[in-house]
Amino acid sequence: MSSAPGPAARSASEEARRMPMVVLETERLTLRAFTDSLIDDVLAAMTDPETRRWLPLPEPGRPYTRADAEEWCRVTAPSMRATGDGQQWAVTVTATGDFAGAVGLLRTRWPSLVTEVGYWFSPRFRGSGYATEAVTAVSRWAILDQEMERVELKAATGNRASRRVAEKAGFTFEGIERNAMPLHRGRTDLAAYSLIPSDL
Repeated sequence: MSSAPGPAARSASEEARRMPMVVLETERLTLRAFTDSLIDDVLAAMTDPETRRWLPLPEPGRPYTRADAEEWCRVTAPSMRATGDGQQWAVTVTATGDFAGAVGLLRTRWPSLVTEVGYWFSPRFRGSGYATEAVTAVSRWAILDQEMERVELKAATGNRASRRVAEKAGFTFEGIERNAMPLHRGRTDLAAYSLIPSDL
């Protein structure tokens, strides 16, 4: 799990660029667009206590509702690609079609070719290696297909599971951003990681 996208003013040149709408496939997963059929799955994942511990959505201190899940699937996730901010994928298990979680690129800065990868997963699919598999696929796609020069990943310092995903996906730890993100209760430091073309 990582931090959520925030509002950002983009220049005309940034808004002119957007990522192509693609389906990504890995050994076990299919990464595709969010649809209405996933609303209940998103709601279940986002109301899980461990998810809420580290991810302050829809905003710090506010419960996540079905209306929020509808907004995510119908508006928020699709609009990130349309505005040039990035792209979001629903992660599904290819063999069963089960929804496992979400992975996406956000806060894309086109002039500098820098983007950030974020993710969250349903409780029953944690510990399966799916998060690492999905983050690896998306970060490599960003560098190799979208020619990004830097992919960033940030996770709460206490979120050891999320930090292991960064490490297993080949990201380099760069340091700590102090008091950087609000949670539902209090604030947290963020561990900052990066992946650049020479790492591959």
